[in-house]
Amino acid sequence: MSENELLEQIKKRNPNEPEFIQAVDEVISSIGIVFKKHPEYHRLKLLERMAEPERLISFRVNWLDDAGEVQVNRGFRVQMNSALGPYKGGLRFHPSVNQSILKFLAFEQIFKNALTGLPLGGGKGGADFDPKGKSDNEIMRFCQAFMSELYRHIGHFTDVPAGDIGVGGREIGYLFGTYKKLQNEFTGVLTGKGREWGGSLIRPEATGYGLVYFSQYMLEKVDDSLQDKKCLVSGSGNVAQFTLEKLIELGAKPITASDSSGYIIDEEGINTEKLDLIKEIKNVNRGRISEYLEKYPNAKYEEVDSNQDFNPLWKTKADCAFPCATQNEINKKDAENLKKTGIKLLTEGANMPLTTEAIDIVCESEILYAPGKATNAGGVAVSGLEMSQNRIGVYWSREEVDEKLKNIMKNIHDNCVKTAEEYDLNQHDYLASANIFGFLKVADAMKAQGVI
Repeated sequence: MSENELLEQIKKRNPNEPEFIQAVDEVISSIGIVFKKHPEYHRLKLLERMAEPERLISFRVNWLDDAGEVQVNRGFRVQMNSALGPYKGGLRFHPSVNQSILKFLAFEQIFKNALTGLPLGGGKGGADFDPKGKSDNEIMRFCQAFMSELYRHIGHFTDVPAGDIGVGGREIGYLFGTYKKLQNEFTGVLTGKGREWGGSLIRPEATGYGLVYFSQYMLEKVDDSLQDKKCLVSGSGNVAQFTLEKLIELGAKPITASDSSGYIIDEEGINTEKLDLIKEIKNVNRGRISEYLEKYPNAKYEEVDSNQDFNPLWKTKADCAFPCATQNEINKKDAENLKKTGIKLLTEGANMPLTTEAIDIVCESEILYAPGKATNAGGVAVSGLEMSQNRIGVYWSREEVDEKLKNIMKNIHDNCVKTAEEYDLNQHDYLASANIFGFLKVADAMKAQGVI
């Protein structure tokens, strides 16, 4: 069976799931070379098995809003693959959440977790609940109702969820408290916990920090660095904030941040003081990024027109781009604009932020590019470290965790480079090498464990 036939077979099994098919297609396009070298992987249908969730759970979530009205949402947990360890992946609360999006995220998580070198399987979950505009009490009641259904399917050695879009420290606290009450046990069943009750230092920062560390290693390979590089960052949530923070620390000059309404450009550069304002706007006031101009009027703000076929943020002249907002935020036209502006490096902070057409354009250019399964693995890496600390009851310092994070990101980078050499790929083809390395690690484990 050819790669195209394999993709068509998976499409037939998963109709009306475009995000999931896009994620599978990206992997299939990379591993044909593996099947030629190791036909037994094809014969054992290992990719087909990876593309089928081991368990897909859907459940109703009933809760009462502040007006006493009954609200009904839909919750999910996709337990995709446990060949390397317990299912691991975040929970997303957002109106866009559906089966296709969570399956794509869970499928990506298999390879991302494999790349970290930690014993973690792949999973993802969430609900079509929108925390925006909800009171703390409404969010607490929703989280309690959500966990009252989810708790029976997760456990410290079974499935360990974390946060994602719409699920931060507040939500993790409510979810953990409910699990603890229902199970009458205090275990590390969730990561991203508060530092005072089982959480790890560096966990909130880890995805953004890891993204920047990986990018620095890519540039070092071509005798360059982030020093004085003008950088575009999309988003203004957790990943974007700590990407900005680490870029500033390493001497880069980030000039943008965004939210769903629009984006700011500050050509003078976003420094630590300005970043503190962004954190206050988004984390404390839960406001809009446009409020940045109230204190820094020399910056510019542009609304994003949803009817436009491109995002003008990606037309801004810069050296490096870090999409940290959401999936498919960079389309074909955006990629063409990035290429025209002379972007030197593009690494993914969000999961699958480039469309298939955008990836093709970037890969055919001279832009240094690496996919999210490699570059944004820092978050799940430190989640894995949190799990380890919970199990042994010993908690590492900020410096210790940060050093471990750097080493994990360095190992991911170096494994991608080695894989590219082993399979005679372009030395800068991080997309194919990340897919191949992750696939091989999971495939070998599945092969060893038999057809189960």
